[in-house]
Amino acid sequence: MTENQEPTHEGNMTRRRVVVAGGMAVAAVGVGGAAAVNAFAATRDTATAASRAETCYTLTSESVEGPYYIDADKIRQDITEDQEGVPLTLVLKVIDAETCKPVRNAAVDIWHCSALGLYSGYESMSNGGGGGGGGGGPTGTPTGTPTGEPPSGPPPGGGGGHAEPTDDKRYLRGTWKTDRHGHVTFRTVFPGWYQGRCVHIHVKVHVDGTWTDAGYEGGHTCHTGQLFFSEKSVLASAEVAPYSTSTITRTTLDEDTIYPGNGHEGGLLYLAYDKRHFAQGVHARLTMGVAPDETHDSTDTAPSPSATSS
Repeated sequence: MTENQEPTHEGNMTRRRVVVAGGMAVAAVGVGGAAAVNAFAATRDTATAASRAETCYTLTSESVEGPYYIDADKIRQDITEDQEGVPLTLVLKVIDAETCKPVRNAAVDIWHCSALGLYSGYESMSNGGGGGGGGGGPTGTPTGTPTGEPPSGPPPGGGGGHAEPTDDKRYLRGTWKTDRHGHVTFRTVFPGWYQGRCVHIHVKVHVDGTWTDAGYEGGHTCHTGQLFFSEKSVLASAEVAPYSTSTITRTTLDEDTIYPGNGHEGGLLYLAYDKRHFAQGVHARLTMGVAPDETHDSTDTAPSPSATSS
């Protein structure tokens, strides 16, 4: 079957214009009629003609950094460490928004919460959790819509203000460089959820710096954004451990106040997975257009008044 990952919800965040072309999901062709029928068992996103040609188009993908960013702390592609969860391979392509040419040797940061909603470096501040029973897992009628006034003071409320780490753990965080085609690949686990936010991954792109034996130095941040997952994929994750043990009420993609609501142009990932065997792994990809000469480190992007920034 094919997912529909283009919700029509419009977000309230402050937007800027950048360019992104969606990744392409490749459909396997079976031999004979029976094989063709079996091919429908895998859930893959529809790739439009524009995405197949990687045609550039305008979107609003800048977003808040959130309080839990740790600058280029781990230079690595595999950020899993000892974390449990469904294996996730994430392939990103970074292109120049003006020329659509690959941005080479850029430093790409990603970070996200664990399967049970905890951020490394900030476990005492995270509001994830788990336990037997899975009472907070996704259902057909989500109940995680943010209500009331946003929290004040320290994170998770506010407009992207940074918090100092509270521990020395660094799982599910990493930085790697784009190749000559603008590609970068990470190996991690499918993120979980926590109160007030839909399932997401944070991302930053740094350019004009220097790669050294110690890592990446200098340069500036030309993109700060977030990557999002379809509701169908989140529901599939909730059926397997450890996600099924979560007791945290979740927020859906449409309810989230950070997601801009414009599909792949706003960070909604193209996904490929076998719905019958979700635990075996998920492949995600997206092409991100950036403005290399500009600086977008999240301070220029404010969330909606009701949004948390974690």
